[in-house]
Amino acid sequence: MIKINLLPYFEAQKEEVLKRQIIFISVPFVVFLLIIVFLHAHMTTSINKLEKGVQEAEEQLKILTKITGDVENVKKDKEIFKKKLGIIKKLGSNRLDTVLFLDDLTMRVPEGHVWITTLSEAETTLSLKGVARNNSAISDFMRNLEGSRFIRSVDLISSKQTIISGIKLKEFTLSCNTEKG
Repeated sequence: MIKINLLPYFEAQKEEVLKRQIIFISVPFVVFLLIIVFLHAHMTTSINKLEKGVQEAEEQLKILTKITGDVENVKKDKEIFKKKLGIIKKLGSNRLDTVLFLDDLTMRVPEGHVWITTLSEAETTLSLKGVARNNSAISDFMRNLEGSRFIRSVDLISSKQTIISGIKLKEFTLSCNTEKG
């Protein structure tokens, strides 16, 4: 005799296999979706942190740029101060040179024979104008000037006779090259 099983065994088995297949397919899909959601959340958080870091860095850059500008101003002020200090030191070291030069000049003028009327200086050239009793007094004065440690050379520019208060005198102009420093 033939036995017939009227219970839906194969259909229940098919449904079970189908359920397993759906589970096997859906579980990796759900895991995949969870991974994507996690990665998206992680990336968004990282981007936000990086943007905050960039903003903080830009703010710090602004502060440092201002400080750098202040440092540059201080350096410029320091250079100006050094230049001024150098000028002050130079003036301090040369302050007696003019006094010593004028003292030396007055010692070299033949007393009672030569009178200086004008004295002017431009860089290393000294111009002297004056009057003398005669040409030999002018010559003596020139030799005396050449012996000075402040004067390198003396040149007679002009000499002409003039009358002052009824006395015949020689009006002269001398050019001298001076030592600086």
